[in-house]
Amino acid sequence: MTQNESFTQEQEAKAADSGANASARFRERMAASAAGGSVVDHERVNLLAGKAIKALNDIVIEEKVSYEEYNALKAWLIKVGEDGEWPLFLDVWLEHSVEEVVNEHREGSKGTIEGPYYVEDAPELPWNGTIPMREDEPGTPFLFKGQVRSVDGRPLPGAKLELWHADDLGFYSQFAPGLPEWNLRGTWVADEEGRYEIHTIRPAPYQIPTEGACGQLIAAAGWHAWRPAHLHFKVRAQDHQLITSQLYFPGDPHNDDDVASAVKPELLLDPQPNPDAEGEMTTYDFVLDPEA
Repeated sequence: MTQNESFTQEQEAKAADSGANASARFRERMAASAAGGSVVDHERVNLLAGKAIKALNDIVIEEKVSYEEYNALKAWLIKVGEDGEWPLFLDVWLEHSVEEVVNEHREGSKGTIEGPYYVEDAPELPWNGTIPMREDEPGTPFLFKGQVRSVDGRPLPGAKLELWHADDLGFYSQFAPGLPEWNLRGTWVADEEGRYEIHTIRPAPYQIPTEGACGQLIAAAGWHAWRPAHLHFKVRAQDHQLITSQLYFPGDPHNDDDVASAVKPELLLDPQPNPDAEGEMTTYDFVLDPEA
């Protein structure tokens, strides 16, 4: 496939295709979790489901919802499922609150949402490796370096950093056609001092898919669909808690109104011109909490 054919396929990607891929990935991960012996806590299901249903009924009564509005909601909910967009909907509008609750105890680096485009088992690279990408991948070269430490300041040798991000057109590999399987996805192993130097390109801001059910909601509510440019990370080390994060670039017009409400001040990078090569660079350290 030529470079032009690759970009043409990317630009022709449909929300339903992306949604179907996200749903399939999520089902695979949940199946693996169930096989591992996940247990349903019936009391929690009763509590949470009961509160959710009550909250919806309270809205119906307080806002005097009509049958026309109710039927429009029912049709839209069906379309969310048909488009495979439940992972997208939940990750954009609900996950940020779950993440805040789950990580409120942390003393180390701030986390944020995972989002719908994570894929496990990205290729493993040395501490100063280059992310898999196409020949002549468009975008500004970007060097991301730093150190993984524990909250007590100790370096964490052999820590693993998974990175995935959108390309210069705002698309993710395995969720848009035309991209190589592991394009802009990799796992780095930190050196004996917990250091890493990741060579990649600067990602672009992008809109979440808008021709499906989620886009229909956005248009009806008069919202925007933009996410600021960001790098996704999962960082782990032995005897320490995994951190899932996204890191952002100053000056992006949607840092303050991210559709996914995932930006935090602590997650803003400080990119500078790279004095030794083309493009930009930044330094950012990850600090991990020990396992409880």
